[in-house]
Amino acid sequence: MSQQKGDGIYPRYVAGCEEAKLEIMEFVNFLKNPKQYQDLGAKIPRGALLTGSPSTGKTLHAKATVGEARVPFITMNGSEFLEMFVGVGPAPVHDMFAMARKNAPCILFVDEIDAIGQKRGHRHFGSQSEQENTLNQLLLEMDRFNPTTNVVVLSGTNRPDVLDPALMRLGCFDHQIYICPRGHQR
Repeated sequence: MSQQKGDGIYPRYVAGCEEAKLEIMEFVNFLKNPKQYQDLGAKIPRGALLTGSPSTGKTLHAKATVGEARVPFITMNGSEFLEMFVGVGPAPVHDMFAMARKNAPCILFVDEIDAIGQKRGHRHFGSQSEQENTLNQLLLEMDRFNPTTNVVVLSGTNRPDVLDPALMRLGCFDHQIYICPRGHQR
């Protein structure tokens, strides 16, 4: 897990994918002007799933969002949660969300979320895998956010088809933003 700034990357420096940049800017506006949206009764979206083929710039778009919003950026790769000892996968998820709440407003980015977010229920003999425990903790942490938390959770995957439906429900990663290959528009 690391906390960093946007590395001087801004949406205007990212070529192509104008539609994706416009969608991402909605999150930036929410973070920059939360009171304005709260006064209108609007809620800050909790999360967005950045999808696209490998190497299309999902992480770059997340960093550009941070650069534009000028907020802390907390990031972790989904596989890092599972590389630790058995039984501790959920703990770093809790720690990451606690850090995000402490540093709000901020953007939390889980790259390769498919490592922990695959569909549940494919285990035999009622056993629950480390991946499922970690996914359950992620869902719990997302549910703990309230409209005034001012934390946006972005995630990236090139495999949205394998994700658990609970990740796509309202209040989780209910916004999907397609990051097109460089040089293409959508």
